[in-house]
Amino acid sequence: MKKTIITACLFLSAISTFAQTQDKPMDVKYRRSSLHTMVIESDNFPNKEVVLKAFNTAPFPEKYNEHTIGQKSFNPANFTLSSEELDSIYKPKGKGMLAQIASSLLVDSANKEMPYKIQKYFDKEKVANKLVSKWFNRQADGSFDFNLVADRGIFNASFLETKSAQASSDGVALLKTTGLELIGNTFVVVNKFKFYPNEPVAALIRDLAKAQVAKSLAGKPQFLIDKANKGLDIVYEKTKEGYTIIATSFLYKLVWNDSISNVFFQDMYAEKGGIDAKKKALFDNTDLFKLEFVGDETASSLVTFSLKEKRTEEQVITLSTTRIIDRVYAKLQKKYDVFKTKTPLYTGYPITAKIGVKEGLEGGEKFEVLEQNIDEKTGAATYKSIGTIKVDKNLVWDNTYTDGQAPAEEVVPEATEAEKGKGKKGKEKKPKPILDRTTFKGGKKYYSGLLIKQIK
Repeated sequence: MKKTIITACLFLSAISTFAQTQDKPMDVKYRRSSLHTMVIESDNFPNKEVVLKAFNTAPFPEKYNEHTIGQKSFNPANFTLSSEELDSIYKPKGKGMLAQIASSLLVDSANKEMPYKIQKYFDKEKVANKLVSKWFNRQADGSFDFNLVADRGIFNASFLETKSAQASSDGVALLKTTGLELIGNTFVVVNKFKFYPNEPVAALIRDLAKAQVAKSLAGKPQFLIDKANKGLDIVYEKTKEGYTIIATSFLYKLVWNDSISNVFFQDMYAEKGGIDAKKKALFDNTDLFKLEFVGDETASSLVTFSLKEKRTEEQVITLSTTRIIDRVYAKLQKKYDVFKTKTPLYTGYPITAKIGVKEGLEGGEKFEVLEQNIDEKTGAATYKSIGTIKVDKNLVWDNTYTDGQAPAEEVVPEATEAEKGKGKKGKEKKPKPILDRTTFKGGKKYYSGLLIKQIK
């Protein structure tokens, strides 16, 4: 009897411990991709300085390791394209002359040419070399080390202690267990912004609509035409203020493979105490390292000033700029698998994670659930898929940047006492939940700390 009681107590204790583990979010370290961000600032547009300031002070995307190398902007006007390069852009192969002309008319020439100009800038400034230099903490004397690689690689601690006392050749072997994933997942995103005043577009739409009204109501009483035009004028007044901001982000990935890795370690790598002038000069002048163009995405946002009493014009522009950066990054992640991030589950039951609208979630998106394991032989982290989950469309967290104030869409007229708690037909209305995380559907076997990655 006594043994049965003890067993029951231990069982209940285990359940309690498990429940506490489920409720207490884990602080999980995991391998994030590394990111350097830049902005093209050559174009002149309204409030340009405010936009650039907003970009430079915006919160860094938290799902990536910050891999900033100092250079944050450049002027593409300094990099011209040759006639051969222009021909390769605007002359599609295998098409007739009419098709070529139609194709050239449909493209945004600035955006079409931009990846080539960015590539010229990367080559001239040896941006890829600088990204590699940061990975290995290169010093002025040409020496490297593995400290950053080890920190971001999430190796087993005891395994690292053993390896740190061994020769650098073993350090190279250690790096190769995760190097392709770590260094090969280094990205540069170059952002381009354009602002367009809303008034000319609003006026054009109004004038075209009025012309259509005059045509469709020809011969009708004038008061009908006046009434329709008055409605169009009201719409114009509501839409003419502010600007439309368009952001285009160009995504690049550092090329890192076995052949590049081998040349780097054999011919250029040296640690303190083993400095080689030839290796230093070779790294300084090599064209071995490259960035490849992955693709681009564009997002737009309406910047209005209907809340002037709550935000200044600069605050509204800053808010819109920061939000559109998040939006275009989310679109890049959805479009290109290589740029997708991993996110730890915040709780296992219910299944929640600290991502939301900012990451492009609307509800219904599917995520793969990954379990992180440490390989006992290599000390490196590996990931195993253990299931899939789906975003609950009714419980998506709106985590868009708000600069500490209520977002515009949340500002509504205060309800009267009679209206409070009532729906449109007088029925009791459930209060909208205040969310600080997004909830998923898909099972009860998961726990805090597992990683999730969006799938198509």
